[in-house]
Amino acid sequence: MISPPFILARRFVAGPDPDSAIAAGRRLRTRGINATFDLLGEDVLDREAARRSTEANKDLLGRIPAEVERNVSIKLTMLGLEISEEFCEENVASVLDTARQVNGFVRIDMEGSKHTQRTLDLFRRLRARYDNVGVVLQAYLHRTPGDVQEAIARGDRVRLCKGAYKEPPEKALQDMDAIRKAYRECAHQLVDGGHYPAIATHDESLIRDVLSHVAARKIPADRFEFQMLYGLRPRRWDELVAAGHRMRIYVPYGTHWFPYFYRRLRERKENVWFVLRSLLGG
Repeated sequence: MISPPFILARRFVAGPDPDSAIAAGRRLRTRGINATFDLLGEDVLDREAARRSTEANKDLLGRIPAEVERNVSIKLTMLGLEISEEFCEENVASVLDTARQVNGFVRIDMEGSKHTQRTLDLFRRLRARYDNVGVVLQAYLHRTPGDVQEAIARGDRVRLCKGAYKEPPEKALQDMDAIRKAYRECAHQLVDGGHYPAIATHDESLIRDVLSHVAARKIPADRFEFQMLYGLRPRRWDELVAAGHRMRIYVPYGTHWFPYFYRRLRERKENVWFVLRSLLGG
């Protein structure tokens, strides 16, 4: 018997295996939309499990067809960050080597704040050797304005999101208006001077703000892209593409779907509204 949560999650998770994800990517391409593929999972404490995740990402990069951009997102805790930073770095470098061979790109996802500095440190070490890697910054963290400035100065590719983890007040903003303000300020800096930033949000006020900002500054549409999650606001994807903007969808797949799905409902009340509206076709 399929549980009610999974019935909902199926709308937002491409499926249990790489073939499901690739099929979703093909469908998106027919609409002029790119994808980044994410094998679900995190907090791995077993070396063999981390190696399996590494090989699974390498296998996926090799299987993505030419007409679908070879772009994956990875979580460092899934590749062994909590086991050993050196071990994790070796695994990520192996994925980056494979991505380089197939002209692919790897985005390092950001996790909870206890991992932020280690994630950025590892990313920057790899960035010194690879130009096909990017990172995620979360607007709600108090530290993020400084991280945005450093990323711009370094020429790093950043995906900017609000933040999906529950954090204490000393680490992150708690008020949504304050989070939106922080997001706007970071997004403006990134589209002004960043290296092909990804504006990752479903918040219409933030989307419209970025559209107004780039129009006023006459920033070309090919200087940045919008990103959203698979299953959320599909009509808006098409609208943005029709208006000449680049759009990428974060396509999760795999059997470890529950933490991903539950986190997006628990941490932000607005996500419940997006889910309900999307189920009605919005």
